[in-house]
Amino acid sequence: MRQPRFLVGCERSGVMAASLRRQGAIVASCDLEPSNMPGWHIQGDVRDAIRMGGWDAMIAHPVCRYLANSGAKHLYIGGRKENGRDEIRWAKMREAAAFFLEMLNAPIPFVAVENPVMHGHARAIINRRHSFSYQPHEHGEPEFKRSCIWGNLPVVEPTNRLTPPKAGTPEHKAWSKVHRATPGPDREEIRSETLQGVADALAASWVPFVRDAINRQRRAA
Repeated sequence: MRQPRFLVGCERSGVMAASLRRQGAIVASCDLEPSNMPGWHIQGDVRDAIRMGGWDAMIAHPVCRYLANSGAKHLYIGGRKENGRDEIRWAKMREAAAFFLEMLNAPIPFVAVENPVMHGHARAIINRRHSFSYQPHEHGEPEFKRSCIWGNLPVVEPTNRLTPPKAGTPEHKAWSKVHRATPGPDREEIRSETLQGVADALAASWVPFVRDAINRQRRAA
């Protein structure tokens, strides 16, 4: 039985790649920066890694700075629509959306692309509805951070639901630490890192799915 080969695009933390390896997959992560974890890592443009070929599946985490609903106000000068459009920001948004579509349409049999909830301008360009969304607290992580998955890998159901605390409590504020992160050079990396419980849930669902698919195909050949 052949083990599936996964590419994890735009990941420097190594969290998703490590979870896939624990499920038995052969995995390479790829990012412009070095990986924070040991393991096969391709430092460079993920599009070059895709062109290497031989991948059965890819999980991509393209930068969400210009696509996320939380940043929609920055499309306008001073964060206010009445001030008019920030054309530089709009150009970067269109570039980010084009890159997102490159990941989604990559010539790899199984693809999942992760991003937060998008603003309407990005959704209009991408023109594909996400297949499912999740909160970290549905997979045992005490945190609020809704993320969406586009692509053709199966929906992953909640694996360990936690009960969210009441709004306004210290616990609720603690669960919102991603949204309340202090500005700084590492803020974007901290906010975008895949949490362990989520990575484990995705890997536990997707590695067996891809393994079964490729081995069924081999037997049918």
